Amino acid sequence: MSVDPITVSVVQHRLHGIVEEMGEAMLRTSYSQILNSSRDFSTALADPQGRLIAQAEHVPIHVGALPFAVRAVQAAFEGTIRPGDVFLLNDPYRGGNHLPDLTAFVPVFADGRHLFWAINRAHQSDIGGSTHGAYNPAATEIWQEGIRVPPLRLYEAGVLRADLLELLALNVRHPRDFKGDLAAMIGSARLGARRLEALLAELGIERTLAAVEAVLDGAERRVRAILASWPDGTWRGEARLDDDGHGREDVAIRAIVHKSGSALEIDLSESDPECDGFVNSSLPNTYSACVVALAYLIDPDIPKNDGAFRPLSLKTREGTVVHPREGRPVTLCTNHCGQEIIEAIVKALAPICPDRAMAGWGRRFRVALRGIDPRSGRPFLWHLFQARPGGGASAAGDGWPAAGEWQAAGGIKFGSLEVHEVRFPLFFARHELRPDSGGLGEHRGGPGAILEMRIEVDEPAVANTAGDGVRHGACGILGGKDGAPHDYRLRSADGGERVLKTKEVGILVRPGDVLVARSGGGGGWGDPARRSAAAHARDRLEGYVGEAQGERA
Repeated sequence: MSVDPITVSVVQHRLHGIVEEMGEAMLRTSYSQILNSSRDFSTALADPQGRLIAQAEHVPIHVGALPFAVRAVQAAFEGTIRPGDVFLLNDPYRGGNHLPDLTAFVPVFADGRHLFWAINRAHQSDIGGSTHGAYNPAATEIWQEGIRVPPLRLYEAGVLRADLLELLALNVRHPRDFKGDLAAMIGSARLGARRLEALLAELGIERTLAAVEAVLDGAERRVRAILASWPDGTWRGEARLDDDGHGREDVAIRAIVHKSGSALEIDLSESDPECDGFVNSSLPNTYSACVVALAYLIDPDIPKNDGAFRPLSLKTREGTVVHPREGRPVTLCTNHCGQEIIEAIVKALAPICPDRAMAGWGRRFRVALRGIDPRSGRPFLWHLFQARPGGGASAAGDGWPAAGEWQAAGGIKFGSLEVHEVRFPLFFARHELRPDSGGLGEHRGGPGAILEMRIEVDEPAVANTAGDGVRHGACGILGGKDGAPHDYRLRSADGGERVLKTKEVGILVRPGDVLVARSGGGGGWGDPARRSAAAHARDRLEGYVGEAQGERA
């Protein structure tokens, strides 16, 4: 069936509106700070073939992995999927990114036909395992990272399988929040399903499906036109992680990008061998990172769907850090080495599309704190989303200040400091931009942030860290300089300080201790000598650059 262009445009925007509304529902109903404040979730629509139909602008690294997950659920339950069913999955070796990202799937039917999936992927504040907070830097196998959920039917024809819910909740440290967050995820996906059903009823099945195909084909045509304008050839880029937390340093991600006509092949097979620690990237997460890299190089108004990513193919080699053998730990992968995969690809392609390429964004440094809130006597679990690193510069201008990491693209927020102080025993004494942290360039990298936060507990708490970027700052490109690396410390009440490593477990936090975080800045774009005098003066006036860095520029 042919569909007129106006209908195609209407359907495209309706689909986008549905996934955005799903996100708003999730934001308003979820329990955990990591979801209702920091927004570490994504909403999407797919078809039974696993094709991504639409996604909201939330956390990009989540969404490119969803086709693997849809295909896993379809394969596990083919022929038995019914209206009212709800499925779950988090296993990174069966379509998940990493274990904390639990995914809820609601099938969408019309006239007895299974036509779509409404999906919510959300990072749980805890997923079990050996340590609190869903990250275990000490893990050497996935079973130490949390509970693995293969394709699983939680609701059967609208009826909850309560025993499975209790099994899952029993394996996490904060079951109340887990159940509330899961209910919010399912409610969000069901809302998306209802909106799709209304669209199908309004336009009819065949007309809707034809419009969806036209939306996908249109996105593909636009991306191929962009790629065809670039010169053919083979291009290389490399990025390195600080370490794997188990003694290996400078773990390399190597991207060989072959561009021919309107097609792009990304070859990551020469990346370093898989690691003992949790920096390995599951294959779905690796593919998703490649999708994110491509998304940053195309026009922002192109729908990010299956059609847009058809020109992309991926080559990996099992046993490498970007394609580990099943059983390896992978929990940090959405940040690292996901971030480094994106960085290596963009560095490779920057010479052939300099006006589209961004310098590197600051790397992630997560802190998870668990203790007893003296005001209520209840346990709390808090994740650091403040002190965001700076964004990378581009041909369009300077990088965004304290914007977040590349793989999140600013989709994750740090939320209100005042709300955090109400909800947790914390006092934020300082939270401001960090001068001299953005990489110099014709366009400067965005500055990171400085945070000083006192932990107001009556008895010791415990913290874990999970991240990277204390040795390698965000990369500059096309002559731009790297951003400053992180510097995180724990200051005791008596004035002593200890430097926090990026991958630690069991950090004792005493009453009155202060977390002092100085996050890294984004990379610079272009030759610093080409930066205008007016821009230098503005940097110093606004405090982004101090006198010392200004003199070096």
